[in-house]
Amino acid sequence: MLPLKDNLGTDRLPVVTLLLIVANVAVYLLIQGGGIAHGPSEVETVGYASAVPSLFLHAGLLHLLANMLALWLFGPAVEDSMSRWRYLLLYLAGGLAAIALQVALDPHATVPALGASGAVAAVLGGCLLLYPRVRFVSIVFVPLFSTLVELPAWVPVAAWVAVQAIVGATALSDVADASGAVAAVAPVGGLLVGLLAVKLLADRRKQVPVRVKVAA
Repeated sequence: MLPLKDNLGTDRLPVVTLLLIVANVAVYLLIQGGGIAHGPSEVETVGYASAVPSLFLHAGLLHLLANMLALWLFGPAVEDSMSRWRYLLLYLAGGLAAIALQVALDPHATVPALGASGAVAAVLGGCLLLYPRVRFVSIVFVPLFSTLVELPAWVPVAAWVAVQAIVGATALSDVADASGAVAAVAPVGGLLVGLLAVKLLADRRKQVPVRVKVAA
């Protein structure tokens, strides 16, 4: 199963979403190309000085793919509901909130701050608050053929949360203290930013298409 897009449609090209995806992928490739094979843990531990770079850091390829897919799915609708500058502000604020939460809970953390998950969480939370009934057109692969279906939002959300849990569990196995657990829950800070701020920023919401059931 692979989610492709939402059922809302957009009135303009999601330029900021696309640029953010490119930036995240570029940073990941730059880190890998620099010979850092074990992810951002070898770059810098958590701290306010590393806040901005941390907004584009990922713990590995699975983490990157999950975040970028979530951003591609949930980002365009949120970007379309407000100005591009407001959308960028929401994304950055979510990431910074996640880092701030991690620093507050564990100021002497032994793992780096991964603000990208918090930034994506803000977008995800904002989309769910604006469009709780949004559905996602997805391709489902079965033996010999594939088909398109519309899935409720909780399906990609559950998959994203599962990846964050895996990343957190991996971090826990790599450190001897609670830093990994704190890093895993840090995106909650970004989620709260999305839930609290999106209605203040959004000024052109659209209606979710109504699903019509055909009687047998």
